[in-house]
Amino acid sequence: MEKQLIISIGREFGSGGHEIAEILAKHYGLNLYDKNLLQEIANEKSVEVKNLEKYDEVPRNLFMTRTVKGYSNSAEENLANMQFDYLRKKAESGESFVVVGRCSEDVLKKYPGTISIFILGDWESKVDRVVRIYGMNRDEAETFMVRQDKKRKNYHNYYCKGKWGDSRNYDVSINSSKLGEDVTAEMLIDYIDRRQNKH
Repeated sequence: MEKQLIISIGREFGSGGHEIAEILAKHYGLNLYDKNLLQEIANEKSVEVKNLEKYDEVPRNLFMTRTVKGYSNSAEENLANMQFDYLRKKAESGESFVVVGRCSEDVLKKYPGTISIFILGDWESKVDRVVRIYGMNRDEAETFMVRQDKKRKNYHNYYCKGKWGDSRNYDVSINSSKLGEDVTAEMLIDYIDRRQNKH
């Protein structure tokens, strides 16, 4: 791939956004960065990845932390900034990749090769998916979905000017429930190819 391509995927919980990201990464032969970012950072910093996981995509606790002269004592904020810096470093190197979450549509928007996508879904379809994948009953699935999306929204909106899920902040917003993950991915591939060929 001659031109840099960075595919940023935001997603509602249960929408199949991660699966779509995997399909896109496989199609284009690109690295996929998601939770594996933590392992990369842990390796760089010589720390155990399990020590980072509890702070991943969690907003800073404003009551328990403070910033002095630009330095924060918030583990959540420090980890978020390490991930943002890691993604910027990858983008600066010219690497093409797919990234899920991590405020990437905002963090990487200055790079011309970035295409930002938000995957949403119908409530019933998302509940059915969570029940099937996580083995929960319906009530558990609904509670889990609400909690996960609230966590993602709070994290995103703390670090970004644009609001999580607001279609104006993404190149494409698409409901994966209408046609399923495979066909949704096919449509996105067509869009990405057209964008790549435009310049």
